[in-house]
Amino acid sequence: MTYQPELSSAFNDTYLRSRHISPQSGMCSLCTEECDGTCEIALASVLGAQAVYPTNTGSNQVASEKDYPVDFSHFNINGRVFGAVGANENYDEATIYHVKTEREYGTLNPVKLAMPIILPAIIKLNWEDYFGGAAMSGVTAVIGEGARNKDSALKIENGKIIDFPMLKPILESFGKYYRGYGQIVLQCNVEDDMLGLPEYAIKEHGIEAIEFKFGQSAKGTQPVIKLKNRGEAIKKQEMGELVFPNPMNPEIIKAYEEDVCPNFYSYGRLPLWDEDYLVNRIKELRSMGLKNVYFKMAGYDVSDLEKVVLIGSKAMVDMITFDGAGGGSGYSPNKMMNEWSLPTIILEDAVCTIVNKLKTKGHQVPSVTITGGFTSEDQVFKALAYGNGSVDTIGLCRASMTAAMAGKRIGSMIKEGKIPKNLKKYGSTIEEIYGDLPDLRALYGKKANEFPLGAVGVFSYLNKINFGIKHFAALNRKFDISYLDRSDLIPLTRDVKDLINGKWMQ
Repeated sequence: MTYQPELSSAFNDTYLRSRHISPQSGMCSLCTEECDGTCEIALASVLGAQAVYPTNTGSNQVASEKDYPVDFSHFNINGRVFGAVGANENYDEATIYHVKTEREYGTLNPVKLAMPIILPAIIKLNWEDYFGGAAMSGVTAVIGEGARNKDSALKIENGKIIDFPMLKPILESFGKYYRGYGQIVLQCNVEDDMLGLPEYAIKEHGIEAIEFKFGQSAKGTQPVIKLKNRGEAIKKQEMGELVFPNPMNPEIIKAYEEDVCPNFYSYGRLPLWDEDYLVNRIKELRSMGLKNVYFKMAGYDVSDLEKVVLIGSKAMVDMITFDGAGGGSGYSPNKMMNEWSLPTIILEDAVCTIVNKLKTKGHQVPSVTITGGFTSEDQVFKALAYGNGSVDTIGLCRASMTAAMAGKRIGSMIKEGKIPKNLKKYGSTIEEIYGDLPDLRALYGKKANEFPLGAVGVFSYLNKINFGIKHFAALNRKFDISYLDRSDLIPLTRDVKDLINGKWMQ
């Protein structure tokens, strides 16, 4: 048995010529010189270093293709028929509609959520509807790192951001639908922080929440981006980015003039935060008006996971999001998406162990979010239950962006009279086909009829997730999801039994 993906991928539109595959290498078992060169090896023979990264990100999003040996599908969901927890035991109150899914987190400034969901960091594709749909749904959403790079009007002087006009419409995409739940959060990587983005965002745009990024599941390193020429390399360097080779090096200038210069690449700095800096930095930003602080962490070594939680505790951070292998959305090395990090369920197990240990020692632990490949209500329910009270929310990133894109595109098709075949049975108009518009009107009034359909798509998708969670909670006769625990799960394999018993990492 192997967990090795074949040397073909949607990351770069490669495929294998033969149906006979060598399992360990992922190659065709018979490789012939007559092949047109369709696999990943052939692509690398032409593109070289560029083949480390996806070649078709553009208007797409990509995620891990590896089939990990353990995940949440190794559990079934338990069910009970007697009693009621979190509601009075009578037929009127012990119903799906009385299951409480609202959450609240925060150390100094509490934030309410309408459901146990957050939308993790992203700033690509249809971000307007992604953030707008989050506000409609009453959940927190995070603006991805390096958002400044999306703004052609960005101005930097003396190594600091002085104008980032795109940030205003980004914040407004959430703010104009805000209804008292959730929060819009600006993620900052090392370079964002060095460029003074937190100060600028607080002073000029009144941002209330910032997330410091330690890394995400698919991208343990920062991205390498090939630059077109020396001129572009100089511009990137002037913006404070690392560029290799140095375009101002006399030898490189001479090589460029002689047309023997190697490729130029910009490279994001690795997160090397330390405790003293972060604790003091957070204190400084709070004194400027920042209300909430978040951390974003991936499935790094377990000792690093514990250190991040300890720093978060000392700095009174509100939430830490842990991102496990199996997800993805951004520009990450192909093999890193498949082969790096703790898979989500194993990451959650490690985080829960750390949190429980620190709580017994008297530490105040930040709220915990788990993300990494979640798409459906059964997965969300299982992750909350597996958290055993230590996990408050689940992140839905790629799926929510898909809902934004699909909601927008389908709406455009309906308006053009090109109703998708699978939706014709529901009607022929926006009103008939978008089934949760009445729920939006109940929240916002008739102006909801004019809301962008991509955002309506996110609202509808998350509404489905929340409604499904309520069904599973009621199935276990738990009418407040704060009561979910591992007794609500049925292990199906020896692997997850070992995980629960603490034997997996031994």
